[in-house]
Amino acid sequence: MHVLILTTNEDAPFMNQQLAALERLGVSFTVRSVPGETGPGRSRSPLEYLKFFPTVVRESRNGYDLIHAHYGLTAPMALAQFRQPVVLSLWGTDVYGPGEPISRFCAPFCEEVVVMSAEMGRTLGRDCTVIPDGVNVAQFYPIPQAEARERVGWNEEGYDVLFPYSPDREVKNHPRARRVVRAVEEQIGAPVRLRTVYGVDHDEVVHYMNAADALLLTSESEGSPNSVKEAMACNVPVVAVDVGDVADRLDGVSPSTVATSDRDLIAGLRDILERGERSNGREAAAEISVERTAARMLETYERAVARKS
Repeated sequence: MHVLILTTNEDAPFMNQQLAALERLGVSFTVRSVPGETGPGRSRSPLEYLKFFPTVVRESRNGYDLIHAHYGLTAPMALAQFRQPVVLSLWGTDVYGPGEPISRFCAPFCEEVVVMSAEMGRTLGRDCTVIPDGVNVAQFYPIPQAEARERVGWNEEGYDVLFPYSPDREVKNHPRARRVVRAVEEQIGAPVRLRTVYGVDHDEVVHYMNAADALLLTSESEGSPNSVKEAMACNVPVVAVDVGDVADRLDGVSPSTVATSDRDLIAGLRDILERGERSNGREAAAEISVERTAARMLETYERAVARKS
């Protein structure tokens, strides 16, 4: 099977891990990304998206079996051609953010719509295939904490809580994470540092995960946050708000906490830090390994092709 991939971010690690796993299953790809650059305070203009339409229409004539549109804003381009079936993968912010109307409008015209959690499907108000992004358990694995702390230079006394996002990403709610960590520090009377880590090579993230005493997720919305699954694969305890599929992923994982209030987040983080134990998350993470989720995506491709034929 030969697939044309449309994306707004050709460097997205979770997408590229999925493509690599699908290639091992015999699928070949051509990737085309929307032109223009993004970054802090910089978004693509409508003109840049419009320029992508003729590129996709021309490329779609090159013998593909289907088109896989990653992220809702690429769906209109995928649907602009009428030959190949379309699989649309929604990432989260294209359901809960400003791009939601485009995702909602385009979804009924796609042969298959893939979401990361059942909650995303309910928000869209339609049946979807739920396939969370898989975690690469060969890349994320337990490392002795002392070894990882030495690697990343975290040598101070006290506790380190990982927040693996830029503070500028408002949806991740860095102020709430900072507030929770400060409250825990006041209660236990020992240094508790919120380690805000972003922009590092993805291969290095495993060391930051293992160096941490816990991962803290305070996002306003999520689909299926990769950081939670990566922490699970490293047996790092997770304290998270109840967003996306977090409660499902952490079901049976101990120690971990899923909460809705600051009070419960603070209590959960304090308990985990004082216990000083690693979790049993790796066993649960195996259920959503990238190999297993890639196999499910291949089944989705086959259904899409059958529906179009």
